[in-house]
Amino acid sequence: MKVEILKENLKNGLNVVEKIVGKNLSLPILDNVLINAEENYLSFSSTDLETALKIWLLAKIMKKGKVVVPAKFLSNFVSLLPNDKVSLEEKKQGLYIECKSFKNQIQGFSPEEFPLIPEFKNLDYIEIDNKKFCQGLSQIVDIASPSQARPEISGIYFIFSKNIIKIVATDSFRLAEKSITLEAPVKNNVTFILPQKPAREIINTLGEKEGKLKIYFSANQLMFEFPMADVPHPQVQIISRLIDGEYPNYEEIIPNKFKTHITIKRDEFLNQIKAASLFAGKINEVKIIANVENKEVEIFAQDPDIGESKSSISAKIEGENIEVSFNHKFLIDGLLNIKSSEVIFEVSKEEGPCILKPVGDASYIYVVMPIKSTQV
Repeated sequence: MKVEILKENLKNGLNVVEKIVGKNLSLPILDNVLINAEENYLSFSSTDLETALKIWLLAKIMKKGKVVVPAKFLSNFVSLLPNDKVSLEEKKQGLYIECKSFKNQIQGFSPEEFPLIPEFKNLDYIEIDNKKFCQGLSQIVDIASPSQARPEISGIYFIFSKNIIKIVATDSFRLAEKSITLEAPVKNNVTFILPQKPAREIINTLGEKEGKLKIYFSANQLMFEFPMADVPHPQVQIISRLIDGEYPNYEEIIPNKFKTHITIKRDEFLNQIKAASLFAGKINEVKIIANVENKEVEIFAQDPDIGESKSSISAKIEGENIEVSFNHKFLIDGLLNIKSSEVIFEVSKEEGPCILKPVGDASYIYVVMPIKSTQV
């Protein structure tokens, strides 16, 4: 292998693939990146056996070939090179690097030891606007929480049906659902559970890119592929295994009848909950009190060691007066994922699930359980 590539392009490629590389004591080969000089491109691949990342870059290829070297070490070294052309050459499983006055050699490993990364050929796929998909996923991804007892809720649940994708996550105390409209309907209904880590990598790697994202399906794996801008060739592929198991029937949890319906300014509500959270104590309890006659929502928190906080906001309130306590972190997370200027806050009963959703946007719903209630 012998190639020439601009330092900035080399660094950007390494920044992408090194994200899933960590200290792996049992399989040290996973701490490395596979560099492959192909026909017109230089590709970088990394994997932790759950997720694989692959990126292609334009480069001057003098000689095809492969080399496997420590990913973070190489990335740290490349960041110190001058902004100029970098020459990469493989010799006897080592990577020789030249850039202006720098001449270095990094000892590598046999490419045969590197795990095979699955290929997705002749498989069904759907196309979706990448930014819309990543923005929707970002409203959901942090809700899931690792669970050994219930691994299915550790991931993000996807439902492809007709021309709608529904993305769902829960940690058993709150739940979020985002609906995204497709330009064309899917051929077959598809459901799967994607682990949280690759979902985050999709947002981190592709979140700001404009264009169409392809999602390829197989029985136990998925591939998300984003193309190059000017040529019909992939730029980034993110491949992930799926979580086995049946996702809970979450729609049963979402209430459809409410005793109190509140429309309230989002930023003011969020700010007052944040202020109250400083007085919430170890159990993170913040009390929401809605008074229909006064058209006010009061936010109250108290800790004997710190003091108490009481504030109020004018709101449109329909139904009954209520007094409900929540973990302030769950309320704040829900409000941060809503971008509208006003939010709807609906209470089904004192110990039943409550709903936050944006005004004027039916595509997002956030369900949160009050304190001292049963889990989702």
